[in-house]
Amino acid sequence: MSDLLLPPEHRYAEMIKKRQNEDGSELSILNLGPTHPATHGIFQNILLMDGERVLDGEGTVGYIHRAFEKIAENRPFYQITPLTDRMNYCSAPINNMAWWMTLEKTLDIEVPKRVQYMRVIVMELARIADHIICNSVLGVDTGALTGFLYVFQYREKIYEIYEEICGSRLTTNMGRIGGFERDWSPAVWKKLDEFLNEFPGIWAEFENLLSRNRIFMDRTIGVGPISAEKAISYGFTGPNLRAAGIDYDVRVMTPYSSYEDFEFDIPVGESGDTYDRFCVRNAEVWESLKIIRQAIDKMPEGPFHANVPDYYLPPKEDVYNNMEALIYHFKIVMGEVPVPKTEIYHAVEGGNGELGFYLITDGSRTPFRLHFRRPCFIYYQAFNDMIKGQMLSDAIATLSSLNVIAGELDA
Repeated sequence: MSDLLLPPEHRYAEMIKKRQNEDGSELSILNLGPTHPATHGIFQNILLMDGERVLDGEGTVGYIHRAFEKIAENRPFYQITPLTDRMNYCSAPINNMAWWMTLEKTLDIEVPKRVQYMRVIVMELARIADHIICNSVLGVDTGALTGFLYVFQYREKIYEIYEEICGSRLTTNMGRIGGFERDWSPAVWKKLDEFLNEFPGIWAEFENLLSRNRIFMDRTIGVGPISAEKAISYGFTGPNLRAAGIDYDVRVMTPYSSYEDFEFDIPVGESGDTYDRFCVRNAEVWESLKIIRQAIDKMPEGPFHANVPDYYLPPKEDVYNNMEALIYHFKIVMGEVPVPKTEIYHAVEGGNGELGFYLITDGSRTPFRLHFRRPCFIYYQAFNDMIKGQMLSDAIATLSSLNVIAGELDA
């Protein structure tokens, strides 16, 4: 049997015997995960260790695989949105908006400008929440708990805004084909204004706490680096690619939801190490705040959803009093409205990178095939390559800075 077909622990056992015979050194095999708290999810890494230094490693996925794609192929299009929530649940509204935009592209639906701007606000709030989690938890994994506790209260304030918009917080199921299920209440705009006034000062203090902290810098600079060439070859996107020096951002390269109307910079790093990934995400939070302010200032008038009665639920009052509205409501809820035959791919800039949906329809009420392009699945493949020669403590910080979300990895 080929060595490559053997389980890693068997291959490593042979390497350990060979090394002991050659120079008398003692190697060991370490299981990092699948239930170790520092892995931030249920996935396993089998590491070959020389003392505390990582010589080799192999990752294992599938511990929480839920077959989302196959489930989606047996669900009406409206009922797929809750599945997208449960991938990167740290920024679930971006997943929701990406799915609605994929369907709107499939159905050739023109979305009102106001809806596009509202979606931009929601997606940038989700990006901020995602980066709050990643960077504050990186602080925890390097020994600094204070920053995590300090900024997490503002993640809760973002969730309160979600709650005013759609009634949910973590898994939001936000929006509908063509727009939102209801217009935003005055409470949404009030909470949004409060967040924009309070959060910048808090984020600046968080940056000051870690970005020039000598202990944090020693734990992150030069740790888990990846070159631009290797990052591209693996298929990196998002903050992890930009930290390696490549200024690729889906919002700029292939604009959607009127992102071309806003001015913002694309923060990039140089070395692609853990510190650069931290700094890029910090800078992206400032850019997201800038985009949200522009969207509010430029907010157009108009409806909060497109005029698509075949796909958009009519108001409840009309359903109770109008036969045509009742028929539309029944057909939409039961998934009886067919979608044209097509093959389409749509991607957005998710909190972790390029989040895409590859959809093939055959004219029926469910997708013929649906593939989720999940950035975490790609990052995790590079992890063991990035930590070779590093210390075990460096492996923990590297995995944290990649922001591998198990729900997205194992969809």
